Amino acid sequence: MDDLSPQHPQPDAVDLRTAVRAATARLREAGIPSPEVDAVELAAHALGVDAREVRRLMVLGGRAAPPSLATLVDERASRVPLQHLTGRAHFRHLTLAVGPGVFVPRPETETLVELALAEVDRAAGRKGEPVRVVDLCCGSGAIALSLKHERPDAVVRGLEVSPDAWAWATSNRDRLGLDVRLDLGDATQPCFGDWAGTVDVVTVNPPYIPVGAVPLDPEVRDHDPDVALYGGSEDGLAIPLRTAATAAALLRPGGLLLMEHADSQGESLPRRLAAAGPWTGVTDHLDLSGRPRVSTARRLPGGPS
Repeated sequence: MDDLSPQHPQPDAVDLRTAVRAATARLREAGIPSPEVDAVELAAHALGVDAREVRRLMVLGGRAAPPSLATLVDERASRVPLQHLTGRAHFRHLTLAVGPGVFVPRPETETLVELALAEVDRAAGRKGEPVRVVDLCCGSGAIALSLKHERPDAVVRGLEVSPDAWAWATSNRDRLGLDVRLDLGDATQPCFGDWAGTVDVVTVNPPYIPVGAVPLDPEVRDHDPDVALYGGSEDGLAIPLRTAATAAALLRPGGLLLMEHADSQGESLPRRLAAAGPWTGVTDHLDLSGRPRVSTARRLPGGPS
């Protein structure tokens, strides 16, 4: 086991504090949005500790930087996602395993989870039985697993079309020991027929980038899978709207759909939902940065699905 107590570096070794500061400068020059945070996370990964321990060791001094840190910094400077280098993504109260083939969960999606948790609580207050939740396009499992972790009494299912992403999600579920059914399937097609018309909450973070648009961030453009990015039409809403139709067939009357979208779709998605489906109370919500992020809509009784 690695001894994490302060040490006197060897003459040719670089002190951890010096190495992290140099890594921060290198990543800043490379255009990384959070260079200091990333440098500390890379050092933590290289040492096999958490970020708090790295910061403690930097304050104490006398700790040599691990030899692998320089290589990790080089890869991050070339815009390999931090989460692909560390193999983990922090999302709410969970640490998820991620890597090539699965969309890396973003902090803005926590807005959707907060809204979903509030709806689970409201539904639980009305029902004498467990709340039913379905997460479509579940990716790494971030939403479904967070909902189950934070509301253990809810019954949660997830669906993912990509075999690679589904494998990451099931691995995360099993490692975390959360009782969530995760199926492999297309969210634009009927699913979970045994739950049709009985689900209280459907959450969706669908692919929504317009076809032909190119993401600016290299981490997204070059590393996130296309199936998780592009919404199947020039406005990016074809797949989200087909997924909303799937949600309508699952939800009970009064059940709630929550769908993430691009900040540029804060008007277009609610307008299309209101026009195209059996929905009422269509509302859009801002994320923590004040940008449009999540549309919610309640299932009307009857009507087209």
